[in-house]
Amino acid sequence: MADNRTLQHKLGYEFKQAELLREALTHRSHSVPHNERLEFLGDSVLNCVVAQELYRRYPQLSEGELSRLRASLVNKDTLHEVALNLSLGDAVLLGEGELKSGGHRRPSILADTLEALIGAVFVESGFESATGVVTKLFAPQLQQLDPTSIAKDPKTRLQEYLQGRKIATPKYEVLEALGEAHEQTFRVACQIPKLNISTTGSGASRKLAEQQAAAAAFQQINHD
Repeated sequence: MADNRTLQHKLGYEFKQAELLREALTHRSHSVPHNERLEFLGDSVLNCVVAQELYRRYPQLSEGELSRLRASLVNKDTLHEVALNLSLGDAVLLGEGELKSGGHRRPSILADTLEALIGAVFVESGFESATGVVTKLFAPQLQQLDPTSIAKDPKTRLQEYLQGRKIATPKYEVLEALGEAHEQTFRVACQIPKLNISTTGSGASRKLAEQQAAAAAFQQINHD
């Protein structure tokens, strides 16, 4: 495991309670206490800090635009990117099975551990310290944000298009879920009976698969 002093230096925060830091870095496959409760807390703190920062930076944006901007920033892909910059995979504590299966590289585990670290900072030192950590870690992503390029997600665009033409909203159905519980791939169908459209999408979550299926349906509508 990497020296936690290096990790804390990258965080810009030094823990006073070593056991709290250890808990934040402990996956449930390793031991108890593990980091799931801190992850739950950190997720809320992260969303709040980012919402506050976007509200401050973009006074001209509407609630919907701010929500889409936040969603483009607070997601597993971005969290994984930030976790890699922290070399978090070297510090996370995993059980033997997760170690053998490459859990220290798995995006979901690294993203969850990052949220747990943010939660631990909040528990130990409060919202102001957590804000400092989040704004430091996400500074590059915040700097690169372009509010003019944030488009509506495919499901939203498809739904608004159909509603504008008084057509019933699409039906989404999970066709299959493959793989282990922690690393599944979903295949989802998007059906619009009135337009005789049926498309499929796949992804690491049901939500991602639905978005892909919706994008395919919208593309089919535009090509007809």
